[in-house]
Amino acid sequence: MAKENKKPENKRPKFNAYWIYAAIILIFLGIQFFGGSSLTQPAKTTLADFKGYLRNGDVEKIEVVNKKIAKVYLTPEARKKEVHASKNSNSFLTPGANDPTYQFEFGDLQNFENSINQIKEENNLDTKIVWDTDSNMLGELFLTLLPFIVIIAIWIFIMRRMSSGAGGGAGGQIFNIGKSKAKLFDEKTDVKTSFKDVAGLEGAKEEVQEIVDFLKNPKKYTALGGKIPKGALLVGPPGTGKTLLAKAVAGEAKVPFFSLSGSDFVEMFVGVGASRVRDLFKQAKEKSPSIIFIDEIDAIGRARGKSNFSGSNDERENTLNQLLTEMDGFGTNTNVIVIAATNRADVLDKALMRAGRFDRQIYVDLPDVRERKEIFEVHLRPLKKDDSLDTEFLAKQTPGFSGADIANVCNEAALIAARKEKSAVNRQDFLDAVDRIVGGLEKKNKIITPEEKKAIAFHEAGHATVSWMLEHAAPLVKVTIVPRGQSLGAAWYLPEERLIVRPEQMLDEMCATMGGRAAEKVIFDKISTGALSDLEKVTKQARAMVTIYGLNDKIGNLTYYDSSGQSDYNFSKPYSESTAELIDKEISNIIEAQYQRAVALLEKNKDKLTELANELLEKEVIFKESLERIFGKRPFQKDTDEPSSTTSESSEPVTSTTVSSSNESDDDASENEAAAS
Repeated sequence: MAKENKKPENKRPKFNAYWIYAAIILIFLGIQFFGGSSLTQPAKTTLADFKGYLRNGDVEKIEVVNKKIAKVYLTPEARKKEVHASKNSNSFLTPGANDPTYQFEFGDLQNFENSINQIKEENNLDTKIVWDTDSNMLGELFLTLLPFIVIIAIWIFIMRRMSSGAGGGAGGQIFNIGKSKAKLFDEKTDVKTSFKDVAGLEGAKEEVQEIVDFLKNPKKYTALGGKIPKGALLVGPPGTGKTLLAKAVAGEAKVPFFSLSGSDFVEMFVGVGASRVRDLFKQAKEKSPSIIFIDEIDAIGRARGKSNFSGSNDERENTLNQLLTEMDGFGTNTNVIVIAATNRADVLDKALMRAGRFDRQIYVDLPDVRERKEIFEVHLRPLKKDDSLDTEFLAKQTPGFSGADIANVCNEAALIAARKEKSAVNRQDFLDAVDRIVGGLEKKNKIITPEEKKAIAFHEAGHATVSWMLEHAAPLVKVTIVPRGQSLGAAWYLPEERLIVRPEQMLDEMCATMGGRAAEKVIFDKISTGALSDLEKVTKQARAMVTIYGLNDKIGNLTYYDSSGQSDYNFSKPYSESTAELIDKEISNIIEAQYQRAVALLEKNKDKLTELANELLEKEVIFKESLERIFGKRPFQKDTDEPSSTTSESSEPVTSTTVSSSNESDDDASENEAAAS
């Protein structure tokens, strides 16, 4: 029955406007070629035959057309002659009594006329000569107008292409240049992302879910006098899931969702940005209740300058002004919520951040160990993983990783397993993926001299020894002297996840970082360029202690940090020259004190340092168990659930340090630091 009720498919071709153009052209061509001619065409003859017919008295009338063609009309008696009847028998239609029987072209008109007159006098004939001008007015008019018709047709074609956007390129949408480029997601669009796909981010997810619930059930809130929030700003480091939250909103809200980037407002033409903002909010208002999502809003939302140095019209500021007006101005759009995302909230304009525009600022932070476990569970769904794989173990091995980093780890682990012809992804593949992402690709074939290799081994052993002896230094997991990425050697640590850091913790970390150069000094009484990244790291930490966190006694409880980011554009420092000298001196004192502290520790444990370095030279990769065997149990060992193993499964690269000989370049001596350090 279903087949009977099914309507037959309409296979008729769709109407196309170009058919009309083709028909008009064919009509004009037909008029041109056939408009001035009859259906019965006279037979062709020659001038010599014509003269014979004329002498015989068969010609009744001669019609000279346009002074070059002669049409011959025969007498009724001559038409009946066999010689003439046979020549017209091949024609489609037999010429009528009023139609010419023959026609031919002659050369010179004067000679032709003289010859006819001579024959007429010699044979006493009364043949008539008629002069005629044959013209095709429509054809000539068409030929006159043809160039204009072609130009107009080409112009219409180009304009239609440009207005429809099919032309592509910078001028492809010349008439839509001021239109919004936002992509619309509504009930017709299948958006599969939901809040179930967003792991962790509980606080941010709760805030965003409330916005979605407000659009679905507005009476629940308006009954108590509440008003819909105008906007929500998602702020956080890159890769933490801000755009993913917006995708989940698009999938859950079931209302029109306009998505675009801040750079979509920017164009080479003046006034386009403001026009696109107006058009965007116009579309959103027509489809309200609706949501507008602007990703990377800092592209247009940067703080407006007090003075215009260029002296010209600032397109970005005009766009921002229009956005401010649309979000909270006289023409306030009801039931239109703006969600924006940025990782540069410090540079946004204060007028944009105020309540009434972005009422809520939702901070999307890096996930903690519990949230990382949830994120791993989401990204492990499509993988063919080993049954023994423990997501809690993976979460503990990836401190400081963002959601995007964890997704990359899962993908890299699957690629490594496929490369090794495995049927499932196991624990070792994930740890290799973490090493690969943080440290870089292993370069076992890199040419290193024995002297350089020995220096690298003692450098890394110095890091391991000092970090093992200090209470607040991160516990070591693995040390390797296999080149990886730009590193010539690396040490992996598993740090604590701290919310606040105390001075003694920072000093212990700095001392452990200086352990590599200190080991070179103690063993070889020489130093090399291999500590470049170590020096960079401790210099930043010491400067932060003195100028940002107020942890220096001589500088006191002062900070020169500007969270708004405006200090970057100032031409003067926020402190005097004498204070600058004091800051430089204190930074140098902190670093030198920790360096001497590391040297003293290594001098005290020189024999154990040598034993560890020799084992590292022999095996190239050693683990925590080797340090426990040489140094004994770590005196500050805390009871944690972190795994301990003699394989690289227990490795998590958090800080990788490098060393190179004095012949190596600074680039080769640079260090790849983990995202969690």
